[in-house]
Amino acid sequence: MSDKARSDIVDTVKQTEDLKDTASLLASRICHDLISPIGAISNGMELLMMSGLPPSPELALIEESIANANARVRLFRLAFGSANASQRMARSDVLKLLRDCYGSSRTQVLWEPTADVSRIEAKIALLAVMCLEVALPAGGKIVLRCDRSNWQLQAYGEKIRFDPEAWSLLMPTTPVPTDIPASQVQFLLLRDALAKLGETALAGHSDSAVSLRYDI
Repeated sequence: MSDKARSDIVDTVKQTEDLKDTASLLASRICHDLISPIGAISNGMELLMMSGLPPSPELALIEESIANANARVRLFRLAFGSANASQRMARSDVLKLLRDCYGSSRTQVLWEPTADVSRIEAKIALLAVMCLEVALPAGGKIVLRCDRSNWQLQAYGEKIRFDPEAWSLLMPTTPVPTDIPASQVQFLLLRDALAKLGETALAGHSDSAVSLRYDI
């Protein structure tokens, strides 16, 4: 291989990494800008309730929708946004985020690690949860455990949907398709986040469960 060919490959890899970093920063910016107006709407609803506006099913639906939107934006900001290992995230904050996002859903998420984690650990764990969530179309339970640096996640449910093409995206050797659906982007993001650390996620499944394991 000529020196020019090697240089072209290096430049292509660098451009790809720059695009990934730009996408993370863009996700962080969008989520950051959305949180403020959603919070303002929530505050407005509280003021309306304090002014004596009688409760109604319509208001309850609006309140629930605002809470869900706020929780999902915070989830996306952490999972899709930029993060580094020097930033820490308290266990209580992770539990609150999961409770706000999944507390009223058909999927229960149990976070068993007892210590605080780095922001990159939380980001990768949430991406993994989003991958496992796809395998539970009828709902179920996702359990996260961490033994030192080894993370183990299991998803249980009465109905398991395991799409081999989607899960193959976790492997670094799998070519990235040009027509990947938006519902599977978390698989690529999980692969890329682990690849930056020199790690790969390993997945397995049965008729009643899907497992995911990786080291950080």
